[in-house]
Amino acid sequence: MALKFFNIFGFRSRNYAHRNKNKDEGATPLFLTNTLSGKKEEFFSLKKKKASMYSCGLTVYDYAHVGNLRSFLLPDILRRTLVINGYEVKQAINFTDFGHLTSDADEGDDKMTYALKKAGKEVSIKNMQELGRFYEEAAIEDLKALNIETKDTLFPRASEHIDEQIMVLKTLEEKGYTYETSDGVYFDTSKYRDYGKLGNIDIEHIREGARIKKNEEKKNPTDFVLWKKSADFGWDSPWGMGFPGWHIECTAMIFSNLGKQIDVHTGGADLIPIHHNNEIAQGEAASGKKYASYWLHNAFVTVEGQKISKSLGNTIMLKNVTDRGISPFAYRYFVLSAHYRTPINFTWEALEGAHTALTRLHRFFVEDLPTKNGVVEESYQKRFLEIINNDLDTPKALALLQELTKDGNLSPGNKRATLLYFDQVLGLGFAEGKKRLEEMLSLKVVKPEDLPKKVQKLVDEREEARKEKDWEKADAFRKKIEKEGYSIKDTEKGPEIEEN
Repeated sequence: MALKFFNIFGFRSRNYAHRNKNKDEGATPLFLTNTLSGKKEEFFSLKKKKASMYSCGLTVYDYAHVGNLRSFLLPDILRRTLVINGYEVKQAINFTDFGHLTSDADEGDDKMTYALKKAGKEVSIKNMQELGRFYEEAAIEDLKALNIETKDTLFPRASEHIDEQIMVLKTLEEKGYTYETSDGVYFDTSKYRDYGKLGNIDIEHIREGARIKKNEEKKNPTDFVLWKKSADFGWDSPWGMGFPGWHIECTAMIFSNLGKQIDVHTGGADLIPIHHNNEIAQGEAASGKKYASYWLHNAFVTVEGQKISKSLGNTIMLKNVTDRGISPFAYRYFVLSAHYRTPINFTWEALEGAHTALTRLHRFFVEDLPTKNGVVEESYQKRFLEIINNDLDTPKALALLQELTKDGNLSPGNKRATLLYFDQVLGLGFAEGKKRLEEMLSLKVVKPEDLPKKVQKLVDEREEARKEKDWEKADAFRKKIEKEGYSIKDTEKGPEIEEN
């Protein structure tokens, strides 16, 4: 048995593969800010002109909110940038459908279990997977609405990689990185000397009872669960009934879908201290190789200056954006207007401004650039690559796009071709032409006195639910209003109704 796992994960002395520095002569270099070093580094893939990328996706117990969606937009822009630089990209975005506990200390309810109990459903693998599929499909629809590439993207599910997770755990056990307690199997972080290197976490000053709740059986406060024992739910394993820990899920899915070494790993900045450091520790301990060459993390999204939180009632979903008559492309434009490492503050006023600005650009493209006989202007192409290859500087790329639209020295045909070249990375939908413009212009606000009485009654009942902060009830009324052929958006002056 030991030989089997040795062959699968091929442990060697620390073999950090050299970077392939072969690149096209005269090509604009691509630089990315690597969280691992804290510096801006030139990008070199492990294989020439081929790049592998993994992004931490959703725990699918609820809809994605605007903060989650920024974490999807970062790898989309990076992928498009790699492609325009001539790379073939293999990308995976995972869906966690079990094992993500509510506490960083490996305590509390599994988030999927919590959602099932709240819905009054029996906790079972079948129900958990069904719940996951529902929110997974909703998430993919959100990605499509934001023009994020999904066709060639791998979307591995944690529950479909149980055997692979057990195999990784067994390898770690055989190498002496684990120990067993009454509630599970843990990774001994003291055995991995570089633990906390991502983000330069000061392990010596982590105190029990602060970030990590005390567990008397844990050898070190930073140790994390690899297998959680459970008599009620899970799969059979060499350590009894239970389920893998959240962190080992990602490592197993990377090994299975992309290999034991990848070029880029992305995620939200909140994942740096614990989840991603845990991934590195177990991944490198299991394989003996460098886990990922580059780590990119996007900063947070706040809503009206506050952290996104269900308790505050400010978990804005993409459907809330469309309910207000704002295009999902406007949210994409809004996010790209800030650098991915810069926090952004979501306000409805800012999003409406983004919608207006993007509509103006689409109108210009359709009405002022009708001719399709043109070529990409070399000077603009060079400047665009220099900007986007400088750590994905989308704000400057958007500024260059605005400059392009006002350049009176370019023919309409060349201006159109150049704008479409920019949009291969920006993904703002200009290639859709009149169809996209019509979507941006399709808002139809209905006055209350023009509403059918039945719809007005639903609007009034929804307002009462909102005043009582009963968000689930308010959302149920919104769905009823939609079934009647109307959508609703909330403004400072009250609800506005639009006929679909």
